[in-house]
Amino acid sequence: MQASDKLKELLTILRLERIEENIFRGQSQNLGWGRVFGGQVVGQALSAAEQTVPKERAVHSLHAYFLRPGDASKPIVYTVDPIRNGRSFTTRRVVAVQDGRPIFNLAASFQVEEGGFEHQHPRMPAVPAPEGLASETAIGQQYLARLTVKERDRIPSAMVERITGARPIDVRPVDPVDPKNPGVRAPLRQVWFRTNGPLPDDHSVHQYMLAYASDFHFLVTAMQPHGVTWLSPGMQVASLDHAMWFHRPFRFDEWMLYDIEGPSAQNARGLSHGRWFCQDGRLVASTMQEGLMRDRGE
Repeated sequence: MQASDKLKELLTILRLERIEENIFRGQSQNLGWGRVFGGQVVGQALSAAEQTVPKERAVHSLHAYFLRPGDASKPIVYTVDPIRNGRSFTTRRVVAVQDGRPIFNLAASFQVEEGGFEHQHPRMPAVPAPEGLASETAIGQQYLARLTVKERDRIPSAMVERITGARPIDVRPVDPVDPKNPGVRAPLRQVWFRTNGPLPDDHSVHQYMLAYASDFHFLVTAMQPHGVTWLSPGMQVASLDHAMWFHRPFRFDEWMLYDIEGPSAQNARGLSHGRWFCQDGRLVASTMQEGLMRDRGE
């Protein structure tokens, strides 16, 4: 499947199927872990909420909790509670259900466009441009080529396909981490993102696509000072919550830099926060996530 076809598939997954008033159904992706990727449920839940809000109101923040692992082989039902329709702000609460049990909930707030004070701090970090960096696909193919047959056989086929095949989003790390030999690093990471093809002009599509992508490279940044990755033996890694603030308009089919920092790890949890910049330096979104980082010592 070509990258453009993968992008169309992802857009279909995130747009959802409306099955009742304020009830939607979304199909699941298998990215190789067997459980649903956290960014998928964030993006789908935001998409469901946005479809119940007037077009002139854009999301400005979301706050979510991951309650249970989702099964990547099954669809997910999203129920939207229209809890507030104010003059300037609209609030929605979304619960994602699979097999009759809630696996995720999200609260999102939307606002009409208003004028007001404006500033941003800090500036976008000075990093190499994406055009001169290797894609994550090329990096993954090089990584697989270095593995022994036994090591490669341990990797699920769906993950091998994701590593080596076409992707809907072009991801280019500034300083790639070798998942097999990560070394000890400061909890800092910068990654360029852009969809592998054009997106519709509907800004809500760009917002829920960014929400989807915001879970990539995120929690693992807080693991870097400890010389481990999600592939390290004995590591149990899972997102616990996710928050996001949208500041300015953007296009996700143009290059965007994800600047990530992991300021704290304690009590088997790690904290990461990130900033999304357009290539022209505008700060367009901020993210925060805490996740489980449990070393079982196996």
